[in-house]
Amino acid sequence: MLAPVPTFVAIISAVVAGYLLGSVTVARLVARRHGVADLRTVGDRNPGFWNAYEQLGWRAAMPILVVDTGKGALAAGLGRLIADGGQWWLAYVAGGAAMVGHAWPLFAGFRGGRSVLTFVGAGLLFAPLPAALALGLFALVWLVWRNLAWGARVGVAAFPVCQIVIEGPNRTALTGVLMTLIGLRFLQAQTAHSS
Repeated sequence: MLAPVPTFVAIISAVVAGYLLGSVTVARLVARRHGVADLRTVGDRNPGFWNAYEQLGWRAAMPILVVDTGKGALAAGLGRLIADGGQWWLAYVAGGAAMVGHAWPLFAGFRGGRSVLTFVGAGLLFAPLPAALALGLFALVWLVWRNLAWGARVGVAAFPVCQIVIEGPNRTALTGVLMTLIGLRFLQAQTAHSS
């Protein structure tokens, strides 16, 4: 059996690994492959799945969906892996670090996306049942009204509601902290567009 990792080392490991995973920017590669030099210069200027979907189509955007979600899940999974029993919150730390890496990526001049899919991926690992319910609501809205944007809004809004019912306030509070980062990124993008 492995010896427990000291808390400080575990936190630093979770932050560094999460940030580096989050900094992987597949959207730039996909955009260039499809003739767009930089998604940060077209559409809503967000180098993520949604802008790629609107500019390049569903098929081109799918690798972004998979990688951006996957890096959040992988980071949160690493956080859980290095956690020592009661350190369940390391999944949030690593997932949050991946979100920061996605928002301010080391490998893309610190100009990244809004971290929504990275959050979704992390949520699937740190709160699987609430995340599954939220994804189910997203799918229902999308299928009934054929509106991806509203499905995403409903899914994201439903996640903390499902989580507080299932897991209580402590974990949900940490989810709120991570969701605040998404809100700040949307506000930052709106401010940049209006100036």
